Amino acid sequence: MRHSIQVDGFHHSGNPIPAASRVGSLVATGGVYGLDPETGIVAETAEDQVRLTFWQLGRILEKAGGSFDDVAKMTFYVASADLKPLINKYWLKEFTDEQSRPARHTLMYNSLPGDIVIQCDALAFVSSHE
Repeated sequence: MRHSIQVDGFHHSGNPIPAASRVGSLVATGGVYGLDPETGIVAETAEDQVRLTFWQLGRILEKAGGSFDDVAKMTFYVASADLKPLINKYWLKEFTDEQSRPARHTLMYNSLPGDIVIQCDALAFVSSHE
């Protein structure tokens, strides 16, 4: 049975899309981006967007019963390849063991909505129950 995962302070601008969906052990996120939960808007700087994207993903994974340790693959959609060093900065904070990192794909994408410069999605396998 499928379960929608929602977290406070994260939304898809009024669209009927959950933050993630869980079917058994599989957790698949929708687009995760740098939404500032205090202001309810996208962070102003690219670094803050990247930081908040990872933070929001961590919250979503936790709500689904998992953590970054359960992530098998992430895809990043970026407005500029210049964001890769920032992604790597936060990537290395979450995935410290070079022998245990998820697969990753980064795509240039020029159709991100509004002021968003980075968005990601993730696939995780979470063994615990919600």
